[in-house]
Amino acid sequence: MELRYFKHEEFDSPDAKGSGANMNADFLKLLDEARHIAGVPFRISSGGGFRTKEYNAELCKRNKHASKTSSHMKGLAADILVDDSRTRFNILFALLRCGFNRIGVANGFIHVDVDEAKTEDLCWTYM
Repeated sequence: MELRYFKHEEFDSPDAKGSGANMNADFLKLLDEARHIAGVPFRISSGGGFRTKEYNAELCKRNKHASKTSSHMKGLAADILVDDSRTRFNILFALLRCGFNRIGVANGFIHVDVDEAKTEDLCWTYM
């Protein structure tokens, strides 16, 4: 699958080189389109793409915001790094315009997923 703005390696789990290939193709196409609309780079955080079960379990031990049922383990989520409010707005606008309906906003990143097994039409914050 050809993407305009991303390479699969950007979505690798930190403990499994090449695991970004496990990302859901439809999710990546939507994310690529959102990146095009936003007009700003989408930098995926380390561990913010695909996650192995082992890496996710490690995150859950150290981070109160990590989820044992993370959509990252299904290749259906990404965490996009963000440094300023203008970029945050551009990314959020583009994600919503592309139809994403599960978005988490933190000070330094935006989580987005398309996990149909979870409640839709949500926007949450990380405190």
